[in-house]
Amino acid sequence: MRHWMNYHMIAFFMGFLLDLVLGDPYYLPHPIRLIGKLIARTEKMLRGIGIRGKDKKADSNGRAFRQGIGLVLIVVISVVAVTHFLLFMAYWLHPVLGVVAECIMTYQILAVKCLKVESMKVYQCLKNGNLEQARKAVSMIVGRDTEHLDEEGVAKAAIETVAENTSDGVIAPMLYLAVGGSVLGFLYKAVNTMDSMIGYKNEKYLYFGRAAAKLDDFVNFLPARISACLMITASFLAGRHFSGTGAWKIYKRDRRKHASPNSGQTEAVCAGALSIRLAGDASYFGKTVKKPYIGEAVRGVEYKDIKRANFLMYITAWLCEMLCLLIMYALRNMWNSR
Repeated sequence: MRHWMNYHMIAFFMGFLLDLVLGDPYYLPHPIRLIGKLIARTEKMLRGIGIRGKDKKADSNGRAFRQGIGLVLIVVISVVAVTHFLLFMAYWLHPVLGVVAECIMTYQILAVKCLKVESMKVYQCLKNGNLEQARKAVSMIVGRDTEHLDEEGVAKAAIETVAENTSDGVIAPMLYLAVGGSVLGFLYKAVNTMDSMIGYKNEKYLYFGRAAAKLDDFVNFLPARISACLMITASFLAGRHFSGTGAWKIYKRDRRKHASPNSGQTEAVCAGALSIRLAGDASYFGKTVKKPYIGEAVRGVEYKDIKRANFLMYITAWLCEMLCLLIMYALRNMWNSR
C-alpha cells in the first residue's frame, strides 16, 4: 500500500503540472470526447429499444426514466472497467509505466488551463472591443443564448462559467483523483459529462436525463462546498482586487440562490470576492429563465473580472493540490509507522 501511495502522489502532482503547462491540445484525442460518444451512442440504442413506428407515441415517462438509469449504469461500468484495466496493466508491466499512465490520466481529467484559455478568449475579444466575437467565444463555454448579450452580459457569463467550473472542472475531479486515483477520477468525469449532455429539464431529457442529473448533484455535493471554502481562503490571499470578507459574506447569504444545489457555492464566493453581482435572468433556447441575483453590485462588471476570476481559480487549485498532497503524505507516514 505504501508503495502505491508513493506512486500515486508522484502521478497526482505531475499530472497537475502537465495540465497547467499543456492544457488540452485540440489536435490530440481526448478520453472525455470518447465518453461523450459512448453516451450519445448508448442513448440512441436505448431510446430505440422496443420503439418502432407509431409505438413511439406510447413511450412513457417511466420508460424514459428507466432508460436513463440504464444509460448511467452502462456508461459508469464501462468507464470504470476500461480505466481500471489500463491502469492495472500499466502497473503490472512496470511501476514506472504505471506512474506515467496515471500521470497522463490525471492530466486528462483536470481542466485548469483549458478553462483559463477558453474564458480568456472572451476577455481578449472584449478588450479589443469586438462584441460579436466575444459573444461567439462565450457561446462555446456556456449553455445560455448569447446573441443579444451586451458587454457586461458576456463578461458575466464567462465569469460565472469560471466560478462554477472551478468546482466541476478542477477541485471536484482533483478530490476524486486524490481519493481513488484515475479510476475514481474518470468515474466522476463520466457522471459530469452525462449531466452536461442529458441533464436538462426540457421535454426531451426531463425524465431520460433525471438519473444522470441527480447522480451529478450527489457526487458534487461535498466537493462543491470544499471548493467554496478553498476559494474563500484564496480570496484572502489573492491581493487588493479581491475581498475575502466579501466572499465569506456573499457565500453565507447567496449560496442557495441557484437552481442547482452545488453551482451557487463557488459562484457566490466569486461574486463576493470581486464585489460584483452575478446571475439574474438568462435566455435558454429562446426562453427567458428567471433567476435571482447573486452578490452585490458594489461596482459594475468589467471584462478584467474574467482575468481576476481565473487568477482566483488558479490559487484555489493550488490550495487544493497542496492540501491533498499533505493529507496523502500524512497517511503514507501513518502506514509506514505501523
